[in-house]
Amino acid sequence: MSRQPKYQTVTVRVPGTSANLGAGFDTLGLALNIWNRVTFRWGGPPQVTVHGEGANELETDQSNLMYKAAASLLDIYGTKNAELNIEAWQEIPLARGLGSSSAAIVSGIFGANALLGFPADLTELLKLAVKLEGHPDNVAPALIGGMTVALTEGETAFAAPITVPDDLQFVVLIPDISLSTQKARSVLEPVVPRQDAVFNIGRAALFVAGIATNRPEYLRIATQDRLHQDARQKVFPAMKPIFKNAIAAGAKGVFLSGAGPCVVAITTRSENRAQTIGYEMADAADKSRIGGTFRVLDIAKTGAQTIALGIED
Repeated sequence: MSRQPKYQTVTVRVPGTSANLGAGFDTLGLALNIWNRVTFRWGGPPQVTVHGEGANELETDQSNLMYKAAASLLDIYGTKNAELNIEAWQEIPLARGLGSSSAAIVSGIFGANALLGFPADLTELLKLAVKLEGHPDNVAPALIGGMTVALTEGETAFAAPITVPDDLQFVVLIPDISLSTQKARSVLEPVVPRQDAVFNIGRAALFVAGIATNRPEYLRIATQDRLHQDARQKVFPAMKPIFKNAIAAGAKGVFLSGAGPCVVAITTRSENRAQTIGYEMADAADKSRIGGTFRVLDIAKTGAQTIALGIED
């Protein structure tokens, strides 16, 4: 049976995310306090309008990723060939490793679900988001917020939250260059040595333990990686100098954000070193001739949210 819309217009917001967090390749992720806000209006003609990041770059019709994600959820509930008008105000930069595609997917399915009166629960939304994205590390924190361990078993997606100490801050270096996930994945080896797998398992576990027990001194070791970061330096050679400057400036740990090229350093609010770390990371980017800016972000404790619902005459 086709489900009819309960609301004519909804507005949602979805946070940016950072995935992998060093050793937790394709499993660890966190939501950051940087947001896209999207309004969905029922009825045609089909159109997507983007303000801010991605304006004049992203598709403005049904081929837009937000539109396709929304259509996927509407199809599940029998509302086929529905026409939507979508308007987005975007803060998350594109192709930088801060989850722009995951935010598009999550905003699409979350907004469409709200239009229909919220028929899908969080478990169903996560399953669809993972199906559309291909892996759960970004979409899980985008939906749930905070830090998550996420994985799939068959067609089922699991996401377990990790409580993050309030003292932690995240210094994000945003290079002036972009890097597609496809290109960043193309340099990865299909098979890894057992010792590298063991290296990462231990550090991913230590990372979770360090966060959960508020032991930030573990994070310098826990953010080390042998599965993806060294390989990705081939397409992003500025990574290691940026890492080096972050640690020298007092960062507790540092890692490539998702597929990059953003780099995230972890610090503590109480030590008040975030600005120094950010300036040193930006200096390394400048000396590597790529340039970049930095932002000091807190974790987003909530994920996707509905912030307005409307029934129009």
